[in-house]
Amino acid sequence: MDAAVLAAIAKWPDVPAVYGWLALTARGQWRLRGEPIGNAAIRSFIGRNYAADQGGCWYFQNGPQRVYVALELTPWVYRLEGGRLVAHTGAMAQELRAAALLDDGRLVVVTELGPGAIDDRDNSAVLPSLRGRDGAALAAGALEQWLDGIGEATMDAAMLGLAGGPVPVQRLAAAQLGARFGFRPSPAP
Repeated sequence: MDAAVLAAIAKWPDVPAVYGWLALTARGQWRLRGEPIGNAAIRSFIGRNYAADQGGCWYFQNGPQRVYVALELTPWVYRLEGGRLVAHTGAMAQELRAAALLDDGRLVVVTELGPGAIDDRDNSAVLPSLRGRDGAALAAGALEQWLDGIGEATMDAAMLGLAGGPVPVQRLAAAQLGARFGFRPSPAP
């Protein structure tokens, strides 16, 4: 977190938290009271001061005040940029720890930053990282079958510019995301 934010927390430790104002969309867009935040400096400030509490609620530390974030899907949204996974905050992911295919067709990965959806605009670029049981890339027919729920697949971390070996891709209902990966999509007081 920014030094000024840490100093404000120390100076005013008991400022009440805010709920219901800030949201993160499934494409990694910050929204304040439903409206997109267009100012790049503000988005960057939020990203630098974004964290989770012990209960799995994600928040933006705005000076001495925590502003809890309603998550449309996951706490992180990853994009593939230059062959590497980059979070919606600009943080570079380093290590692939888990992967899931949701029942609605979205891909989710867990890195050292935390669980995040692959931006749906990057799905086609991420699909080549999927491998069959033999370690070979899934051919078109095998990929279609796997997407339909037939067979198993792994995700190759190296193809996403990440450390870690191939990880199994589990199937998961979108409604189970928070419970499975330890976050609360809709924090409340």
